[in-house]
Amino acid sequence: MLRIDIMTLFPDVVGDMLSESILGRGQERGFIRIECHQIRDYTTNKQMQVDDYPYGGGMGMVMQAQPLHACWRKLCSDADKRIHTILMTPQGKVFCQNDAKRLSGLDRFILVCGHYEGVDERFIEECVDEELSIGDFVLTGGEIPAMAVADAVCRLIPGVLKDESCFTEESHWNNLLEHPHYTRPETWEGRTVPDVLLSGHHANIKKWRRRESLRRTLLRRPELLQKAELEQNDRKLLDEIKHEEFLV
Repeated sequence: MLRIDIMTLFPDVVGDMLSESILGRGQERGFIRIECHQIRDYTTNKQMQVDDYPYGGGMGMVMQAQPLHACWRKLCSDADKRIHTILMTPQGKVFCQNDAKRLSGLDRFILVCGHYEGVDERFIEECVDEELSIGDFVLTGGEIPAMAVADAVCRLIPGVLKDESCFTEESHWNNLLEHPHYTRPETWEGRTVPDVLLSGHHANIKKWRRRESLRRTLLRRPELLQKAELEQNDRKLLDEIKHEEFLV
């Protein structure tokens, strides 16, 4: 079982979101466990203050090290070990599918949700093992990024999804984008489902899906092809696609 602890100022919002649908069922069945912890519970003042003005001046407030550290220390003490700790911050490494794979191999980790102008650097130096971002932009807090990371990791845990193929054939697993999908009806707004998908010929369907996966990656995210594990036939298909799309 994988356990994720999320340190946040909004535990109810985060907990409710991660208790729904697939992740909710995964928790009910004991494959994953997600616990949210209110950082304000670890303050030492009546106002439950978690932030203060930055030294050196400037706009905004900074999250104090003390309540963050007290919360983190309690989690590690209860686990009787230092838990791998991740701070969600726009300054971190951009999270990718390989990070999700890596983190899914852990038995437990902590996600820290920053807020305001940032977190006291001393807490980061003392407690944080890595910093992650979900993109080159800034949000009002770390809750959305933390939920995104938790979702991406938890769905890789055996038993959470119906079958391993549910994620091994998806976008980014092998550095390719996934092929297009269709469902009923066969014709919608004058647009029809490709004939090959209605043929029942599994080998041809598999070939079509691979070709369309390569096409979509080439047209939308060509840089991914440099990291993808391509077979000789894939390279032949890519050459054909380039000619079809007038890219050569």
